[in-house]
Amino acid sequence: MLDDYTALSVDFQTEYNPAIPVAFHNRQYIQTDEFHAAVSRWVIQFQAEPYERYALFTDDAYPFAVLLFALFHAGKEALIPGNNRPGTTQQLQQQGCQLIGDWGHSRKLPDYELNQIDCSSLTLSPLNPVETKLVIFTSGSTGQPKPIEKRLIQLQNEIAVLEQRWGKQLGNSEVLSTVSHQHIYGLLFRVLWSLSVGRCFHSQIYLNPEILVNSINNGSACWVASPAHLKRLDLDSPWDEIKGMSAIFSSGGPLPPSARLQIQKQSGQKVNEIYGSSETGGIGWRQQDEAWTLFPGMALKAIDNSWNLRSPYLFEDTYYRLDDELVLLDEDRFILQGRSDRIVKIEEKRLSLNEMEQRLCEDSFVSEAFAQMIHESRDVIAAVVTLTQEGIDYQVTQGRNALIKQLRNSLQQWFEPVVLPRKWLFANVIPLTTQGKIDQSLLASLLQNNGKKLPKILSFKSTSQRVELELKVPQVQDLIYFPDHFQGFPILPGVVQLAWVEHYGKLFFSLEESPREFSRLEVVKFIQIIRPGDELTLTLNWKAESGELCFNFSSDSGGCSSGRMVYGCRDAKSYVSTNQNK
Repeated sequence: MLDDYTALSVDFQTEYNPAIPVAFHNRQYIQTDEFHAAVSRWVIQFQAEPYERYALFTDDAYPFAVLLFALFHAGKEALIPGNNRPGTTQQLQQQGCQLIGDWGHSRKLPDYELNQIDCSSLTLSPLNPVETKLVIFTSGSTGQPKPIEKRLIQLQNEIAVLEQRWGKQLGNSEVLSTVSHQHIYGLLFRVLWSLSVGRCFHSQIYLNPEILVNSINNGSACWVASPAHLKRLDLDSPWDEIKGMSAIFSSGGPLPPSARLQIQKQSGQKVNEIYGSSETGGIGWRQQDEAWTLFPGMALKAIDNSWNLRSPYLFEDTYYRLDDELVLLDEDRFILQGRSDRIVKIEEKRLSLNEMEQRLCEDSFVSEAFAQMIHESRDVIAAVVTLTQEGIDYQVTQGRNALIKQLRNSLQQWFEPVVLPRKWLFANVIPLTTQGKIDQSLLASLLQNNGKKLPKILSFKSTSQRVELELKVPQVQDLIYFPDHFQGFPILPGVVQLAWVEHYGKLFFSLEESPREFSRLEVVKFIQIIRPGDELTLTLNWKAESGELCFNFSSDSGGCSSGRMVYGCRDAKSYVSTNQNK
């Protein structure tokens, strides 16, 4: 444990050694006095503006910390959204929020230090930890963003417990992360805990463990991760570097036992799993164990057939109802049994989506599974599945339909036929958001495709810059483009093929958020006609540097079409200014 633990409400300039690096940003260390000066300049900027509410989103954690504490000291209300998608942007603007950070088509927040502002005469008074607050958002069971108010005193109380439990183990470790600071877990473990005790946090989020371990500069480091990242480690992962870390943290859901055992076997590390929520903060923790241990001061109580929590992190001294089902072993230890809000009804039959996923993963053909209810003319269950090598081999020799039949037969041991998945999507990996959560929006878009205008997606393989989609062209009566092209001999129009390319390019590569807009087509070739019912492979390669989306449609009989869409730079400002008139 560091000896100079300091509450977040104090003035950093007077309480901290100015030589201590606060962050590693843009390949250089930022000292405490630099951080303090950057905060002070933004305080002056914010105080000169008439706005009260600011929505803060940044890709990097250091500019986020600067702007957050500047908003605190300027007496402004800080809202921390989970993403900067266009829909989120519109909602926040409708609520009267000024956007600060990386919004719209921006990739970087320029000049976050505002070096042109003289802050030498400004003195930052200590913050009131009870009155200082921020608003974070959680999606909740409905998927709609839910605002949650957090006061600084709640966050300080939680940080004090974390430092008491792990501070000595971490020592002077630098903090590296594969999760975003825009959510409560990353906000606490990456930014606020580090600032409070004087640990250096890395500003950049690292997309994979190889990049992360190669970014360790000096001495020890700890890893703030999620189950989604940790369970994808394999025999080729950088185990020697992982072994040297002071600690690994994981939150966002339980880490599968197989992943826990693999990490311990390959590196000797025991992952520190954190159980909690945006509303409650951390509730418990565990290491290589099925049972969780409550953090100090926590109490669980059964009220009206639901578990309720009393926590020192909650501002009101009352019990908070949990959405999780659990078994209490003693007053400090418990076992989780899934979220109660993942209970759905299909034809009036109750179904646990958690159990559906668990049963699928028990099949030797399945490596990972995600179940989702899709709302169409009737509610149906969709299953997104990654296959083991045994499953892949079975699909190659027996076919997709035979594989689905086999999986349905396995599920029938546990579920009534009416609740079995009616939609299946096979993937090399289940896609994640930048926060390490399953990208439910992307999966819903792939599963809920409009059969009148889009093909049926059978499976996909994706990386950050390439996606390979196996798709089936609808029949004549199902696709609106066939009757007029051509009567008696329907073929898929070339313009429709291009529309499909752009549609899936936007889904997988977020082209609508790119600083570029569509400019032109190049080297487009239509080689072979595409007929109703054809099964195709659509390969997309996105070259962000040149703004090129290369595509290729092919079938078992060869190539059908190919070319590239070029996206040029937009005529737009590089970011949304805080003092831009709305």
